[in-house]
Amino acid sequence: MYARSFSGTVHGIDGMIVTVETDIANGLPQFDLVGLGGSAVKESRDRVRAALRNSGFEYPMQRITVNLAPADLRKEGSGFDLAIAMGILLASKQIPKREEAILMLGELALDGSLRPVSGVLPTLLQAQTEGFTHVILPEQNAAEARLSDLTVLPAAHLAAAVQYWTTSLNEPAFTDEGESVPAAKTTTLDFSFVYGQTFVKRGLEVAAAGFHNVILVGPPGSGKTMLATCLPSIMPEMNMDESYDVTKIYSIAGQISGKTGLIRERPFRSPHHTVTMAALVGGGAQSPRPGECSLAHGGILFLDELPEFSRSVLEALRQPLEAGVVTIARAKNVFTFPARFLLIASLNPCPCGFYGSKDQRECSCSPLQIQRYRAKLSGPLLDRIDLHLEVPRVPVHLLNQRSMSESSAAIRTRVEAARTIQSKRFGHRAAFPFNSSMTGEELRRYCMLDKEGQELLQMAFETLGLSARAYDRIVKLSRTIADLAGAEEIGSAHVAEAIRYRALDRQVGVS
Repeated sequence: MYARSFSGTVHGIDGMIVTVETDIANGLPQFDLVGLGGSAVKESRDRVRAALRNSGFEYPMQRITVNLAPADLRKEGSGFDLAIAMGILLASKQIPKREEAILMLGELALDGSLRPVSGVLPTLLQAQTEGFTHVILPEQNAAEARLSDLTVLPAAHLAAAVQYWTTSLNEPAFTDEGESVPAAKTTTLDFSFVYGQTFVKRGLEVAAAGFHNVILVGPPGSGKTMLATCLPSIMPEMNMDESYDVTKIYSIAGQISGKTGLIRERPFRSPHHTVTMAALVGGGAQSPRPGECSLAHGGILFLDELPEFSRSVLEALRQPLEAGVVTIARAKNVFTFPARFLLIASLNPCPCGFYGSKDQRECSCSPLQIQRYRAKLSGPLLDRIDLHLEVPRVPVHLLNQRSMSESSAAIRTRVEAARTIQSKRFGHRAAFPFNSSMTGEELRRYCMLDKEGQELLQMAFETLGLSARAYDRIVKLSRTIADLAGAEEIGSAHVAEAIRYRALDRQVGVS
């Protein structure tokens, strides 16, 4: 007998519907699973056999052939278990056929209970476009599944899934504990606890308002890590398009908890400097998965002690910093993951950390050591970072003062106002309405400099030896500063402030 059921998986960042064809024929007992499945898929035969028997169903002692179509695309994961088990029950006539378009996702334990799987949201969004109306899946995936328009049928056991199939396909009522809730906030630090560093905090405000990349340069203990950790507290809220994109990525990566639905808070990722290239930008032998760059999409990627990272790993950041995507090519497929993040990096001015310090501690590094240390950061990489902020040591009188400075809530109000201006300006592309992503055409249209601003920028271009990319980034930065001031035209004061945020360019220009 022949039967057909439907499951799904992810292919890159998008969902893919898989038709599970089951055929039961006379012959010696055998289970053949074809369709280019990975190791976890091939092992499903043993899980399904034990789950059917331990759930009180009959396992046919005949020749069983299961095909996962399309057969020319590789499939990974354990989410096909439920569809395979239901296909066997259909082919052996233990349950009746139904006309509804029903998707089935879930991993089976040996006792028949259902375990959660990853990649549910992108799979269900694809199922919607292909006309599916219902989905049966594990209870732990229910909150995420309700972000789609499908009728969600959560099941804790194979028997519960069969009961849905044989009786009613009406979605059961669910309590508040199972509803989708926003992810927890990424930080509890507030800028009001940062003493001094007024110039740096202003630079971070500009970075948050326009989604500009930042590098912090300063001696040990000056507060670089704390300032970076405070940055999420002033970031503007994500719109619905951004939230869905981030939730899809975290779903594929298997980092959505059972009670978390749509992710509302911008991600904050801080990988260790020992991270590999595949872990940072994404990869994998057969079916690539998103890396830290994609997990930081719509949020912040913090790289502490930047020169300690491998140079090859850092150079891999060029594409996502410029294009906002990561492209991974394999022999048969090309995968593209979104990676539009705000990079904030920190480094010391030299290996010992005290080069150029104005306090009593002297630098112990030789010129050659300093040169090798800075050589880990290539010019093209620094060219893609908008703000270069020097973070000096905080004077002791400010530490003793202990007076609260401006809070993150007050700064965030100004950031949100600038975000509103940009949203109106870039309404045609609501997914990422920030100045940092302006195209050449948008630069000419929205970044009109007055005469004094043009002269100042021309002088800086010639004096500092800026590249064309750095020139454009200063213009984008000036546009954000003008937005924070509520100015329609970019003035010389806005350009001058933007140039002040290019500390590393000024050092190169002087040397």
